[in-house]
Amino acid sequence: MNTKTTHIEKIWSRQLAQRVAPAMAAMLLGVFLVTGIGFAHPDTIHNAAHDSRHSFAFPCH
Repeated sequence: MNTKTTHIEKIWSRQLAQRVAPAMAAMLLGVFLVTGIGFAHPDTIHNAAHDSRHSFAFPCH
């Protein structure tokens, strides 16, 4: 195996890991916001997120 190819593969995999971690964190935060606030009972929280949920076709009532 070529040393240069191995070095490039290491760099690519490191860069990929650095991109995947923030993407996964953003997805988890988004899922929490949509489901956590979507099923919340207090009217203040529900009304604050109402328009956002409907723009994503999330049923809330």
